[in-house]
Amino acid sequence: MSVVLNAPVFAEVPPAPFRPGPAGTHITIRGLTKYFAGWPLYENFDLDIPKGKIVSVFGPNGCGKSTLINMVAGLIPIDAGQILFDGKSLKDTKIGYVFQNYREAMFPWMRTIDNIAYPLKLEGRSKAEVDRRMAELVASFDVKFDLNRFPYELSGGQQQTASIMRALAPGPEVLFLDEPFSALDFEMTLFIREKLQEVFLQTGTTMLLVSHDLEEAVYLADEVLLLTKRPTRVAEILRYEDPRPRTVETLSTDSFVRTKKLSLEIFQREVRR
Repeated sequence: MSVVLNAPVFAEVPPAPFRPGPAGTHITIRGLTKYFAGWPLYENFDLDIPKGKIVSVFGPNGCGKSTLINMVAGLIPIDAGQILFDGKSLKDTKIGYVFQNYREAMFPWMRTIDNIAYPLKLEGRSKAEVDRRMAELVASFDVKFDLNRFPYELSGGQQQTASIMRALAPGPEVLFLDEPFSALDFEMTLFIREKLQEVFLQTGTTMLLVSHDLEEAVYLADEVLLLTKRPTRVAEILRYEDPRPRTVETLSTDSFVRTKKLSLEIFQREVRR
């Protein structure tokens, strides 16, 4: 005689209702989950990114700083969760992305000027519109090098400048920057820091910046997002409100020194855990 046992019945749990961020939020992340090789990197991760601010992302090695912005930008798929931009999906949002490796980010078979104009042509802009926007970017970045050359004929700093110009060409709502200064010399880093601040002051574009340099992260930020080790959570979000444009003198202000010191203390606390 065989006995058939009824399998347990589990009620389907409806997803939690989406919780909007506070007023002024641009990017709302809810329940973000990402596993690698069966281990959680992010699990049920929530975050609100304010509109019209520069947010620097800083944290221990392996915590997934670049992975975070790549997921938000749609370059890496997520396992679960929801990400909205002003209540819109990514496909309805215009974004720009500046990659760490500028050598691989540019199309080597295109002249530099065509690389920069590429997003505009994808949008179907007319030649007159493309030419007008290119002239604006050249003036804004005070370009002195020949944009008719191919990317591999330019210096690293010139290539990264062109990469940033391309990312800004279509007028993105959000600009993602993944360690954009890591392969640049100090002189070019200072130049591009200055240009990014100018663009920000002109446009108010929301920027999400990943940096491995704490001084750089604080210097450019309105908010410093400090992350924990994996599974990654928000350790702290520090606001930094020194006026822009920030200069070399900014580095010695009490508020900068205090914010950098506190960021370092939080970072060291999380590394030791």
